[in-house]
Amino acid sequence: MSLYLNSKKIIKEWTDYNGHMNVAYYVLIFDLFGAEILMNKFKMGEESAKKTKKSTMVVESHITYNQEVKEGDEVDVNLLYFDHDKKRLQYKLEMIHKEKKFLASTIEILSLYVDLNQRKVSEFENEKTELMKEFIDKHKNIFNNTDLKFSSKLKKIK
Repeated sequence: MSLYLNSKKIIKEWTDYNGHMNVAYYVLIFDLFGAEILMNKFKMGEESAKKTKKSTMVVESHITYNQEVKEGDEVDVNLLYFDHDKKRLQYKLEMIHKEKKFLASTIEILSLYVDLNQRKVSEFENEKTELMKEFIDKHKNIFNNTDLKFSSKLKKIK
């Protein structure tokens, strides 16, 4: 199972000479219409970067391209998994063809929480940790932790 985050229609500018969406735009869709939704939920998105000078930065990703999408297709971006430790976020997103329901792509992300003033990794504030804990508790029954690449990089929270 997964948690719906957003939908997006594939536009001509995102397609290439092969007649399908170019590789770069898969990442763009996952970032703008998936990850940014999550970061805003946890108060770590654009507003946080501007006001508190704290945000997240991706340090690793693993993407799969399962089936092509073309101009005019609409896709859903869903969350498959989410976890964190004191300084890191791990999440996996999927892109599903809205009409035909096939898996188009997945991406798994490992991000660090960063103090932008110092450009150094920082620990999450209690408020953000609580938001993430509540979110995980609410949705953990739908998370799928199979075939994750970065779980060993999270440190146990004591």
